[in-house]
Amino acid sequence: MSVDADWTFSVHDDVPGADADVVDAGLGVANDAAAPLHEVRRLAAFVRASDGTLIGGAVGRTWGTCCELQQLWVDAAWRRRGLGACLVRAFEQRAQQRGCVTFYLETFSFQAPSLYRGLGYVERLAIDGFAPGIRKFTMVRELARADAP
Repeated sequence: MSVDADWTFSVHDDVPGADADVVDAGLGVANDAAAPLHEVRRLAAFVRASDGTLIGGAVGRTWGTCCELQQLWVDAAWRRRGLGACLVRAFEQRAQQRGCVTFYLETFSFQAPSLYRGLGYVERLAIDGFAPGIRKFTMVRELARADAP
């Protein structure tokens, strides 16, 4: 690419680990200087079969009055029994106890947008252009302030 006496550009199909670590660390320093990221708190809810086997989980984080659901998974053998909805509600309930009133997530069209719609989430953004017929959604559910703890 372009070369100057003070800098050069390079583009990579694979991300060099050491370089990615420098970018990640630099972004972390900049973000920490700009926002109180130390206040971000992890949150999770899990469901286990009677033998103790983990069969589902909801993982995310809270920050201020916002809660992000980052991952929801239920083992294929246990799906269609309401466990996903129960996990989301348990996750949200704990977040509400922390003061959260805004819940958000990202999901693909082949994942669980209909589950989230049924739980009161609405699409705020839909992005096409992945594989044919696949969309990515950003979905949000907001509680009335009176519903907050």
